[in-house]
Amino acid sequence: MKKLSTKLKRLLPNNRFARSVSVLAGGTAAGQLIVIAASPILTRLYTPEDFGLLAVYAAILGLLSVVASLRYQLAIPLPESDKEAASIAVLSLLAVVVTTLFTAVVVWLFGAQIVKLVNAPGLAPYLWLVPTGLFLLGIYQIFQYWAIRTSEFSNIARTRLTQSLGMVVTQIVGYSLGPIALLLGRVVGQSAGIIGLARSAFNKNSDDFRSTTVKDIKYGASKYRNFPIISTWTGLASSAGLNLPPLFIAGFLGVSSAGLFSLAHRVLSQPMAVIGKAVSDAFYQKAAQANREGNLGDSVESIYSILVKLALPPAITIFIAIPDVFIFVFGAEWALAGELARWMTPWLFFQFVVSPCTGIYPIIDRHDIALRFQLSLLASSVLGSIVGGLYFDSLISVVIIISILSSFVYLWRAITTFKVVGRPASHAFLYIVKSIPLSILINIPLLVYYEFLEYGFLSFIFVVFVTVIFWLLFLVRPLWKSHEQYL
Repeated sequence: MKKLSTKLKRLLPNNRFARSVSVLAGGTAAGQLIVIAASPILTRLYTPEDFGLLAVYAAILGLLSVVASLRYQLAIPLPESDKEAASIAVLSLLAVVVTTLFTAVVVWLFGAQIVKLVNAPGLAPYLWLVPTGLFLLGIYQIFQYWAIRTSEFSNIARTRLTQSLGMVVTQIVGYSLGPIALLLGRVVGQSAGIIGLARSAFNKNSDDFRSTTVKDIKYGASKYRNFPIISTWTGLASSAGLNLPPLFIAGFLGVSSAGLFSLAHRVLSQPMAVIGKAVSDAFYQKAAQANREGNLGDSVESIYSILVKLALPPAITIFIAIPDVFIFVFGAEWALAGELARWMTPWLFFQFVVSPCTGIYPIIDRHDIALRFQLSLLASSVLGSIVGGLYFDSLISVVIIISILSSFVYLWRAITTFKVVGRPASHAFLYIVKSIPLSILINIPLLVYYEFLEYGFLSFIFVVFVTVIFWLLFLVRPLWKSHEQYL
């Protein structure tokens, strides 16, 4: 076993940042493979209406989780002193307790009005899971950022594997209980691993946590006050842009439509998130260091160029092939979800390549810029949901409008980020344009298959497999090596 572990470690890149991303991506990838493998089973155990209830619950929890610790958890990696960081962690824990209690009271008093507002009466018996999920997710976020601070990326990777496995097992084993198993699985999938991360934090920094005083907490609350005052609104706008569409869709087009939207977004975003979330977490720690050393601009431009080159080829592959994949994997009744996934591709591509770079705003204390962009994304989601749902009365229209508007907002966000770090704004376009020829070249086998062959799904899988291997061997590894000096 030790020999296998040693061999696996040798396969990791030598560069520290690349190793961090690889570890995080590996844990996330393993977890997401479990989720993806289980999805065909889940779509046969649960109805679109059940997935719609999950989408509404996840949207509500997603909105509330932003304020769980008043965004103080984002400040944990920033102080040079572990003692100061510990006081921020304690402050974050106290904030989670207060927001959870407040949420529980609101659910108790206004639960009936809430389910009526979102057109999901079937959710009423399960509303108690909202404060429960909020508390557990808030605690996990705090210790996750402590692990980011201490570069314990392998611990985070393990929790993500545990979360995915726990979610899938809960949802499959408990299917006879009905939709509550989907909701419980969601809670497990966002919070499992708390004990491991917390134990690691307290074992290595127990003195810092124990010596935290009320004065230390007040000092931290004051020093990083922009996180709850400004960054909270930024996070709410960001979360609302992601979570309001399922709520609007449920209200305008029904819970079943929300379930189709949710499955399409879930399946498509998870593979992109394998690398994207890993890069964001690792780059946040690296960017804080780069900012102190005065080379933040180099790091931002390098990571942006890497992500564009990495993401554009598979984005084109997904746009071409995803409808057929949905029909084969999930069944004909989910065909519309495959079309939704196709039109989500541009939106999620730009989200993937731009979001890690714009994580620098809390580091350079430019919460105002982040807030403007998140409000723009929120407006895109709300406008797309209302116009597509009410005017066109079409789920496809909702997704197309949101995707187009969000893509433009993310591109604008990339341009502004380049300007903030002293880089030419034109580079935000340049890297995309330069990546188009190679991206098309990589996808030629797939284009030829659709144009001339179409022998069957197995041959299609083989063509996609060849495309992915080419992408990994001749694009991914050279990219890391060429940007080592900045990452």
